[in-house]
Amino acid sequence: MQTTARPETPTLASAAPTGAIFQTAGFRPLFEDRKPRYVGDLLTIQINERLNASQKANSTAARTGDAAVALPGVSGVFGQKLNPLNAKASSSNAFDGKGETASSNLFTGAITVTVIEVLANGNLRVAGEKQIGIRQNSEVLRISGVVDPAQIQPGNVVSSTQVADARLDYRGGGYIEEAQIQGWLARFFNSWSPF
Repeated sequence: MQTTARPETPTLASAAPTGAIFQTAGFRPLFEDRKPRYVGDLLTIQINERLNASQKANSTAARTGDAAVALPGVSGVFGQKLNPLNAKASSSNAFDGKGETASSNLFTGAITVTVIEVLANGNLRVAGEKQIGIRQNSEVLRISGVVDPAQIQPGNVVSSTQVADARLDYRGGGYIEEAQIQGWLARFFNSWSPF
């Protein structure tokens, strides 16, 4: 998406000379906080993202069954003797399953963004991008979201935890990133190998 915006240029009607010092186009009161409130203004977002999640599950099931059959012996049937019959059967089934997962992420830093839109209720839609290139490696940080002007601290700083619809994207490129990716042939064999 768009990551920056230029300040809006005043229209000819509002910029027409009137002979007065006061101009409605681009007017800012003398005694006011210089908080961002127009398209093109700058705002610093202090990234303080800490996410922790864990899940644990245990399942146990058991089932046991027994059966016995006993028949007495019979003699004189068709001139034969049938011996007594004793039969026993038993079955058991047990299941024990356990699962546990945990995730912990920490993301800190700061990035200055641009106001790209002022919403009808006064909230600011902001976006920004920072690119760092060192030799053959590159790192790109993108952030966007909606900021309530009342949450902006002195120095035009706001915490990322107070940015609505925040989207943070941090990616890297270069030979260091490529070294951490499995080769395409190994990925092919791993996609269908049962072992």
